[in-house]
Formats: sequence, C-alpha cells, structure tokens
Amino acid sequence: MRCIIHRRAESRLIRRNPETKCGRLPWAESLRTYTSYKYMTDKRYRVVCLGDRNGMCYCKDTQTGSRTKDRKEADRLVQHKNEALKNPAINRKIGMAYISASDPDLAKRTWADVMADIVKDKTGPTLHRWNTAVKDEAYDLIRPKVVIVTLADDLLAVLRVGTVSTNVYLRRLQNHCLDMGWLPVAILPKKKFPKIKHKEKRAITWDEHCRIIAREGNPERRDFYDLCWYLGGSQSDIAGLDATDFNCENRSFAYDRLKTGNMGGMRIGEQAWAAILRRPRTGPLFPYLITVREADRATEFKQRCEGLGIKGVTLHSYRYAWAERSANAAYPERYAQRALGQNSKIVHRAYAKKAQGQLPSLQEYEAANAAAKENGKILVLKHEAEVPVAASRKPEQAHGNDRKKNYENN
Repeated sequence: MRCIIHRRAESRLIRRNPETKCGRLPWAESLRTYTSYKYMTDKRYRVVCLGDRNGMCYCKDTQTGSRTKDRKEADRLVQHKNEALKNPAINRKIGMAYISASDPDLAKRTWADVMADIVKDKTGPTLHRWNTAVKDEAYDLIRPKVVIVTLADDLLAVLRVGTVSTNVYLRRLQNHCLDMGWLPVAILPKKKFPKIKHKEKRAITWDEHCRIIAREGNPERRDFYDLCWYLGGSQSDIAGLDATDFNCENRSFAYDRLKTGNMGGMRIGEQAWAAILRRPRTGPLFPYLITVREADRATEFKQRCEGLGIKGVTLHSYRYAWAERSANAAYPERYAQRALGQNSKIVHRAYAKKAQGQLPSLQEYEAANAAAKENGKILVLKHEAEVPVAASRKPEQAHGNDRKKNYENN
C-alpha cells in the first residue's frame, strides 16, 4: 500500500544527511522521524495528517479536494460520510430518527397536512380561495409525500403540470413550512420557481358598457353595472353597499373594502346618484346580488359579454376602467387611491398603466413659456400630463427684491 509522505519534510532530511545513498533516507526512517502518515484506502473520504502543521488533521474529499480541520471532527466526518455512501437507505432512516426526537410529527407530516393546517387560519373570501386552490390536481403529485423528504424535482414536476395559480400557492405552502420550522431550508429556491405571468387584463370601454346596459333587462343588474362604472369598486364591494353607506346631504359615500379593510369613498356625480336613487332607501342596495357568490356574478356578466361578442373583460375590468379614466383626466393620484381604497401606489399604477395621458413635449413648454413672458404671465404646472397654461401676475408687494410673489389664475 502506498503511504503519504510530506515532500517538504523529506527535502529537509536530504539536506541534513548528505551521506544518504542516492540522496534519500530509507522509507521507514523518513516516515518515523519527519512525517505523520495514513495509509490510503479506496474510500472517498479519509483523514490526512500533515507533519509540518503542528499535527493538524483534515477530513479530505479525494474527489473534490475539500478539507476540514480538527482531528476529532475529521474522524467523525470520515466515518459518517463513508457510511452514507454505502447505505443511503439506512442513513435516511437514521436521520429521520434524529428528526423525530425533536418533533415526532416531522417525519410523517405530508403536504396534505400542510394544506389542512394553512387553511385553518383563513376566513371569508380568502378561505374560499384557499379551499379552491388546494383542490388543484397538480398537487396530487406531492399530496401524500412527506414534507421533509421532498426533493426539488418533486416540486418542479408539480409546477410543470400546474397553472399560474399552482405556482402562486406552492410558494406559499413552502413558505408556511419554513415559517413553522417544518423545513430547515427551502426545497426549491425562490429563483428556481418559474416567473409568475398573469393573463393580460384590460379595462372595459364606455361603448362596451353602454351595450351591456342597453341589453340588460334586469333593473338590479343594470344599476349594479352602472355603479361599477361610476364608482370603480370591486364587484363584492359594490354588491355589498348599504343605504347607510351614503350621505344624502353632500352626495357622498364611504365603505370598508372587504379584501383589505381599507376605507374607500368619494362624492358622487349626477349619473351615479340617479342610479342610487333607483335602489332601496333602506338596507342593501342590491338585495339579490348580495346573496350571490362572486363567481356566479362573474359568470352572469361573462354570459352577457359573450352574447354581445365582447371579449377580454370581466367585472374587475370596471376597476381598471375607473383607474385609467382618472389618470387620463389628471385626477390626483392620492385622490384616486382613496376613492378605490388602495394604500399602495404600485397597485394603483398597475391598474392605470394603460392610461393614454402623455407628457407634454419640451417644445410645448418652450412655446407656452415664451407666450407667457410676452403677455406678462407665468406658467402654472397643474399636472405632469397637462399642457402648461399661463396665469396672470398680481402686482408685486412692497418689497421689490422679495422673491415671494402672489399669483392668481386667469
């Protein structure tokens, strides 16, 4: 068998013993005096001792070359790593035995148990969405599998046969396991999940809305679609409006969003107010629609659209339409957020991203500025999407060099 000899130690030995035959000492004396040695074996992992490093030992991987200090730690690593290569099935059982000592259910908890646990804390519409999501047939590939022994390939197989909803909810299931301590690390890293790509959504147009209203024979549904257009609320929020949500003195309304609990509301225009006056003065504005599931309301609306040849819109398209109309009309963003009950600017801008409002060109600003100077006026910038307009100048106050000036609009 070959043995490990440190070359540097051997070279020092040669310099000190020039009488050695062929310039080298016998093998036995070299090993006994200057080196620590370990007979090589056919195993992948072995302990290596280097004589010129104060007896420091390493657990060395003969394939990758990686090493570990500390003799005791090296011995343990060598033993367990070599055993792991010989008996992978037995080692899994040993590992599960260690895991079960800290949490007896950890070794037998399946993905079906995770789904049942995460649903317990959900309420209202969120509970309904989760109950629908966990019925996805793609999850049947991992439903009976123990969480702790699940591989990344198992989750990828689910994602390949699933939909966008599968991608969204599988992320949440894995995060729930991590938060609860049922997984030491993520099975599938976040970067390995496919990018979530939702279907393109668009706003409903005024022409399409008028066609739907003209064909709708049910007065309650017709007023419901009208208020969706004028108020911009989600279908559940509009269907749940009550007479007590309205202030008849100043023609306004306020409500708490079902999804987030944020308050929404605003003053009401003439046409929307006319639709409200046609509804009951007490109790729910839509006594029938409030009892219908949101999925059924969406199906009824889809049937109306298909009958008219309108494609690509849902009831939620009314919310997109309101956001785009507000952006096109230079309605202040903070007002639009409050009206729709949205705290996030990012969410609101996602709704209004297809608005057609354009920034004015530099030439328009230059021309308007030149015209204002000729007429003794100044530019008033009301909104970044507007063409600049000129405002008349008030006489300056007593302080000639004072930079504070008062202006009034034309």
